[in-house]
Amino acid sequence: MELYHVLNRGVEKRDIFMDDRDRFRFVHGLLLFNTPKPANNTTYLLESDNDFVNRYSNSGRIVDIHTWCIMKNHYHLLLSERIEGGLTLFLRKLNIGYANYFNEKYRRSGSLFQGRTKKILVNSDAYFMHILNYVHFNPLDYLTGARNWRQRSLGKPPRAHEYLMKYRWSSYRDYCGQKNFPSLLTTELFGEKPEKFKKHIFDYSGLNHEKMPVQLLLE
Repeated sequence: MELYHVLNRGVEKRDIFMDDRDRFRFVHGLLLFNTPKPANNTTYLLESDNDFVNRYSNSGRIVDIHTWCIMKNHYHLLLSERIEGGLTLFLRKLNIGYANYFNEKYRRSGSLFQGRTKKILVNSDAYFMHILNYVHFNPLDYLTGARNWRQRSLGKPPRAHEYLMKYRWSSYRDYCGQKNFPSLLTTELFGEKPEKFKKHIFDYSGLNHEKMPVQLLLE
């Protein structure tokens, strides 16, 4: 299995997620377009979580989504192919589908994304263990006192963890045992259980999850 770190941002670094409806529409697209079938309705927006969870199954997917995060002006994904060419097909439908939705909603035209989506092969164990944290920690850019997380400086690690657990638009919650969008993810990587990566997340951030208060872990 080959893993790819996939990312794209808005043209001219503009915001492409203006509210939670936009973010939910993109997350919905991660399932809607994960099929070899043509996308017939690229502006469709589900109204409830139950619809989102129940609409799709694991069968027929063309990629596995292992990690994801939505920021204001970009997104990160960690993907592997299920079928040959699945990665390219999925990303094309995902980007076009979301751009069509966004342009229709905000009455704009033209390109929404800044060029072609970057696809970076995760080609070493060190990169593999780092990329999960990199994707999940991106929302700390919005948390005062934790913006130096790329230098492993989180300010107050428990506060950083609490913030990430409350940030709905990533797979961090699911990796830490709190269901968010579990039907979206394939959390087992190379036969390893999510618990391994949960421990790595805490080790990286200077947190000891075994000694932290239960109420903090579950918030």
